[in-house]
Amino acid sequence: MISRRHLLATLGMAPFAGAFSLPRAWAQAAGLHGIAMHGDLKYPPGFPRFDFVRADAPKGGELRQGVLGSFDSLNPFIVLGDPAAGSGSIYDTLTLQAQDEPFSEYGLLAEAIEVAPDRSFVAYELRKEARFHDGTPVTADDVVFSFETLKTKGHPFYRSYYANVAKVETAGTTGVRFTFDTTGNRELPLIMGQLAVLPRHYWEGRDFTRPSLDVPLGNGPYRIGTVEAGRSLTLERVADYWGAALNVNVGRNNFARLRYDYFRDETANLEAFKAGALDVRIERVARVWATAYDFPAVRDGKVLKLELPDETPAGMQAFVLNTRKPLLRDARVRRALGLAFDFEWSNKALFYGAYTRTQSFFANSELAASGEPGPAELALLEPFRDRLPPEVFGPAWTAPVSDGSGQDRKLLVEAKKLLAEAGGKVVDKKLVAPDGTPFTLEFLMDDVTFERVTTPFIANLGLLGITAAIRTVDPPQYVDRVNNFDFDIVVGTFPQSLSPGNEQREFWGSLAADEKGSRNLIGIKDPVVDALIDKVIFAEDRAALVAACRALDRVLCWGYFVVPQWHITVDRIAVWDRFGRPETKPRYAAGFPDTWWYDDAKAAALKG
Repeated sequence: MISRRHLLATLGMAPFAGAFSLPRAWAQAAGLHGIAMHGDLKYPPGFPRFDFVRADAPKGGELRQGVLGSFDSLNPFIVLGDPAAGSGSIYDTLTLQAQDEPFSEYGLLAEAIEVAPDRSFVAYELRKEARFHDGTPVTADDVVFSFETLKTKGHPFYRSYYANVAKVETAGTTGVRFTFDTTGNRELPLIMGQLAVLPRHYWEGRDFTRPSLDVPLGNGPYRIGTVEAGRSLTLERVADYWGAALNVNVGRNNFARLRYDYFRDETANLEAFKAGALDVRIERVARVWATAYDFPAVRDGKVLKLELPDETPAGMQAFVLNTRKPLLRDARVRRALGLAFDFEWSNKALFYGAYTRTQSFFANSELAASGEPGPAELALLEPFRDRLPPEVFGPAWTAPVSDGSGQDRKLLVEAKKLLAEAGGKVVDKKLVAPDGTPFTLEFLMDDVTFERVTTPFIANLGLLGITAAIRTVDPPQYVDRVNNFDFDIVVGTFPQSLSPGNEQREFWGSLAADEKGSRNLIGIKDPVVDALIDKVIFAEDRAALVAACRALDRVLCWGYFVVPQWHITVDRIAVWDRFGRPETKPRYAAGFPDTWWYDDAKAAALKG
């Protein structure tokens, strides 16, 4: 439950005026300094700083990072174009999430937060000192403009994310309230706090929907400095940033400059790091981590290989099967494809045993289904028993385990049986669908990273009579095809938080299935899934949320919508040893680069 201990009087603030005057029965919920989705806030009113920062962290220096691909836009909020890395960092939000709590938000642009007990609305009082980079005050009109612009002109994601907001209104220049079309959605007040506030006076007269390299106006700790189209972008810390002294910002945003350099491929990126042209590299490829960091700077201790524990849910990374395609509509076919992927061989031969097979859409968290469904899960699932596979009501789904040979005969025989049950027939060693259509599949990719994983998978599909191939296209074409669901199979990720909510509609909801650019890449349109998503969103407490997520997890897993891949429970970061970081790492984040800083002494030692 949201903490209601911290009352308006505790903060020494006056209640909202005008349209936001509340009945006395609501007074205890007014003027909070922060809100939590479930449970109490960790930090009390007036807290000096977060526990995971160094209060006196030095300010200055530059951090250089590598990015793959290119960019043609500085607007990260729209579906068109390829936005530059870091381009969203110039905006402040109404609230800021604490990285050491499951889901709590504390006031950033907002000085005080007001939540109705039934979650029918959330209201914010803006800090009067909040400013855009041109010195213009941040007002309630800017908040309304930002919300309406993102919902009507932004990426389709925002339309589903804000679907339950019925009305937004202002009270004076600093009060704003979002009224919802339903009650009980515990996440929605926190979601609204994550709204990036854009300057209305800047965007009036400009086309928000078109990609542009015009430098936009922000209000956050950084502004966009040097832009080399498609090649690099540099963010510069704002010297007179309005919120530098706020408790939520103490010890954060320490670098004077954040530079993002673009590379065509990972090889060039890695070589630039090894040569010292980049400062840090977040490594995502186990083979590279195991074999490519044996160079002099590592052996001499000038480059550190860090493995920082990651306690956040792993979510799902997988081969995503597009059920809009006729050949992939049958669950038996999708299950057969999964049997042909030999994770055990890949982990041994390609990944140096670094990964764990993903068994859940909420992997690495208490939200993942396990064992038999408990009473709370059964209560959610029983009304739909006649519309669900019987397996949903038994043990949780587990991935097939191969013999590690790369071509497990037992699993492939099982896959052939499933394809035959689905009406597939082998003609001249080629599988054809019941209507005679040749069974062909295309794996769409935008880089070569996954080719070494996909090629053995394709070989096994060939043994089943399935003709499959990899199609690698440039990033803009890849984005366009994925946005239009023009693919058979892609490698996709569905990240999860410790407090899932409205984003589940974007991942699996029926309305998102037909919304171009949505994250429902699978194309799920199932009333049962929609109902379980609502149980997640409207969970009244943590126990109800866990049960709803586990029930949803069972339905998704037994639907065989993806071929799960793998995850790891650490963040692998290679860094030149010229930086400092706090002794305490935030529990649910790496803390990079948010709380790190440039260390002059270490930098001088490297040069020596």
